[in-house]
Formats: sequence, structure tokens, C-alpha cells
Amino acid sequence: MRIIATLQDPDEGKITLNDIDVLSQKMEIRKVLGYLPQQFGLYPKISAYNLLNHFAVLKGLTQKKQRRETVNAILQKTNLYEVRNQNLSGFSGGMKQRFGIAQALLTNPKLLIVDEPTAGLDPKERNQFYYLLSEIGEHAIVILSTHIVDDVKELCTRMAIINQGQVILEGQPLSLIDQINGQVYQKSIHKSEIIKYRKEYNVINEQHFLGQPLIQILSESEPGAGFLPSQVGLEEVYFTQLCNKLSKSIQHVV
Repeated sequence: MRIIATLQDPDEGKITLNDIDVLSQKMEIRKVLGYLPQQFGLYPKISAYNLLNHFAVLKGLTQKKQRRETVNAILQKTNLYEVRNQNLSGFSGGMKQRFGIAQALLTNPKLLIVDEPTAGLDPKERNQFYYLLSEIGEHAIVILSTHIVDDVKELCTRMAIINQGQVILEGQPLSLIDQINGQVYQKSIHKSEIIKYRKEYNVINEQHFLGQPLIQILSESEPGAGFLPSQVGLEEVYFTQLCNKLSKSIQHVV
């Protein structure tokens, strides 16, 4: 993501956006790029309007009337217009994230990169952010990096799972879920039985439910032994891929 955002050069390979070579035409890609890193700094004693206006100047919006109209429109779009004169020190986590998106939208980007945008947000703020990003995604390419499964479920039409720098799975979320639908089973067990079940079944996930261990296994046929069909979502897709990769690594070592 840092390479696409022209902040870091790659060791090899190439990246293009339409006719733009990202590596050799960095200034051209920056004109159509919006970027929200996971952590970004804000001046706490400046109002949202004044700081966004300052960013607009830095991004080349030098005509005062056009800049004012653009800044006000983006504050409306990110639902920050009513608090535009409030200092950023008083903003909640969700409001700061929306301000981060606001600065990324100043040049009406064709490509928006956001890194862990919902980390630390409460459920209400997260839902507001989902709505905003989905609306942006109707008119621009949005690349989203996240560890939160709901982010992918709510927003993404295509996804990839990356493990230790390698893409181990990619595709459409619903299609990936369908590939293992009907093959995941679950059972509540005693904690002393965990090792036994690991040896006998392809255990992809272990968690607790009402204080008791709950395991999920992957099986192409009905396993019996008290196992019940489990609802399949992106978490099960994720755990299945990690278990498959671990299994292949063990076989390779052996």
C-alpha cells in the first residue's frame, strides 16, 4: 500500500493505474490518489474547517472561492459540517477518521487507499464509516486493509488474504464462503479433550462459548460424534486458509 501511495519503492515488479505508471509517474498518480494511513497526525488546536482548508491549499486548490466550496462540500459529505468550527482536539475517534477521509477526498481521487480505518471505533462510528466508504466506492477504486472481518463483509466486492507477504487466497467474499459452505462443523467439548480432537479432526478454529471450549472442524462428509453444522462466514474462510497453509508448511518440513 505504501508503494502504491508512492511512499516506498519496490524491490521488483510494476504497478499501473489505467495509463499511469505508478513507479515512474509519481506526481501523476498523486493527482488522482487519496490516502488514509492507519495513524496520522492532526493539529489539535485548529478547527476542522481551517485545517482542511490548509490541506486544500497544499494540494493545489489555490482559488479561494473554489477551495471554500470544495471544503464545505467535503465536510458535508463526511458529516462534519456542523462541527467544522470545532477544534480537532474535541473530536471522537470516528470523527477524526472521517476527517482523515475528508482530506483524502480533496482532489476527488480515482484511487483511495485506507489502512485499518475502523480500528478503535465504536459500533455506531463504524457503521457511519461503512456508509461513507461504500458511497465513495461507487465512484472510485477503494483499497482497504483491515484485520476486522466485518469491514470486508460490509464493504468489499473482492478480497485477498495475505500471510507473511504472500497472497494465499483472493476472490469475491460470497464465492469464497460458498466454497466451504456445508463443510464446517462445530462441537462444544471439555478443555481436556482439545488435544484429542486436534489429532482426529481438521480443527480450524478454537474459541469459547459460555465458558466452554467450542471447536470448528473442516470435513467434506458428516463427521457425526455430536458435531453440528456451523454457519460459515469470512472468519471460517480465513481460518481454513491459515490451517491449510500451516499443514502444507509442516508437510514440507517433514
